[in-house]
Amino acid sequence: MDTLVRVATLDDIEVIYAIRTAVLQNHLSREQMDALGITPQALADSLLEAECCWIAEVGGTPAGFSKVDLTEGEVFAMFVLPSHENLGLGRRLMAVAEVALFERHDTIFLITDGRDEIRANGFYQHLGWSKVAKVDGDDVRYEKHRVQ
Repeated sequence: MDTLVRVATLDDIEVIYAIRTAVLQNHLSREQMDALGITPQALADSLLEAECCWIAEVGGTPAGFSKVDLTEGEVFAMFVLPSHENLGLGRRLMAVAEVALFERHDTIFLITDGRDEIRANGFYQHLGWSKVAKVDGDDVRYEKHRVQ
């Protein structure tokens, strides 16, 4: 099947929510996202401000997304539908996110659940990210430096 990574548009907001709420690890409901300020309007505002979110499609069907905060230098989100894991979508989504961030920052970061059973930790480390600090609760901060 053909895979494509493309820039997200306002028409993708519901798709982004559907993917984010379908994941098994680090799951958040729409209500939890809203409580954190991750609302449809906030997402729309960020999409209008800059190219900061990408959709991975498999056979024309959205299956994952990544989103960055260009100002802060953060990979804000990267999720793939459970039905489409192990197809290389996460790696491709992280690659476009990193390119966008390294255009503006020498060091980029992400924060994720640091518990051992969370598979994302191994994924990020495999991609060259380094765990640098423990933050709120079980969360950890990873950083990656631009290769000169």
